[in-house]
Amino acid sequence: MPNKTGPQRYPGASRDRWYQDDFGGRAMEVNVVVLHTTEGRSLPDYQGGALAPNLTAVPDPAAKKLKWYQHFDIDVSSRALRNKLGGVETNTLNVCQAELVGTCDPKTHAKWKDAGKAHIYWPQAPEWALLGVARFLAWMHIEHDVPLRGPTLWPAYPKSYGNEGGQRMSGAKWNGFKGVCGHMHVPENAHGDPGAVDFDRLIKLAKAALEE
Repeated sequence: MPNKTGPQRYPGASRDRWYQDDFGGRAMEVNVVVLHTTEGRSLPDYQGGALAPNLTAVPDPAAKKLKWYQHFDIDVSSRALRNKLGGVETNTLNVCQAELVGTCDPKTHAKWKDAGKAHIYWPQAPEWALLGVARFLAWMHIEHDVPLRGPTLWPAYPKSYGNEGGQRMSGAKWNGFKGVCGHMHVPENAHGDPGAVDFDRLIKLAKAALEE
């Protein structure tokens, strides 16, 4: 079993929803971060942790910051990706997964907006929310050597669902990938999150955070 090197807890993250004791997971050396969106407005239950990522970022619009919850160690496999039998590994392929509370679906965004329900529409995320994610990515780069790079294509949902945007990696490309990607890029999965996030801005902010 690979050694788990580097700090395993993201500074400031709550362990109020810690699932590793219940579900274990495989130790690994992370070199990839996969970003998801929850398609909800609050911290999910993840079916009692059965579908949980490593971390969840919950926006606090009043304070203009993200509150992080950690569910598994950084270098332990979590459970938010689909994995087909006989295919490539997904959850266990050196991946740290982070869920961003909010939506990437323009229809959901419009519905919540019309109802006056506060939320983050991640393709149009405010700077403070992007900065919160960027600081996490910068920390992952410093402490776990995850490269601050990723796929070129980040198509908008629903085009990102399946592979309508041509963004999803082949098994071979996924096996060789190191960096930051979305759920919509992972093979054997159909989900389209996190949609058209401003990835270039996110990486620019992460690189700037390295100097903080």
